[in-house]
Amino acid sequence: MPDTAEAVAQYGSAVYRLAYAMTRSRSDADDVFQEVFLRLHRSAPDFLNEAHRRAWLLRVTANCAKSLLASPWRRRTLPLEDVYAYTDPDASAVDEAMAQLPGKYRAVVHLFYYEGYQTEEIARLLGRSPSTVRAQLTRARQRLRELLKEDL
Repeated sequence: MPDTAEAVAQYGSAVYRLAYAMTRSRSDADDVFQEVFLRLHRSAPDFLNEAHRRAWLLRVTANCAKSLLASPWRRRTLPLEDVYAYTDPDASAVDEAMAQLPGKYRAVVHLFYYEGYQTEEIARLLGRSPSTVRAQLTRARQRLRELLKEDL
């Protein structure tokens, strides 16, 4: 059996951050987080090394978040907005700008800037081509600049 508690302690924050970046909802991120570690515990895959385990967890996170966002149930409901007060106005503006990006852009931005993955690694994690990931990063940067200029 895998040491799920160790995996949660080591990679839980990365899994949660990616889930939140993709879903933009704390409750949905909680659901994705739980599902990812349940899948780890149930499937007990053998990993070559820690980088492989981390990549597997982030890939499963992205897939679970995409499934959640595409579910028919979700399309028929209105999301409740989570209330989160930022003390730093710059952080609030960045979070609001990120929320306006499509999910496919939020995922690549998060994996590139927050998790430190290269575009080739992101492409493998998300099942996209490296050129698509680079194009999405470029479009996301442009859109974020536009959104942040509007707030200034």
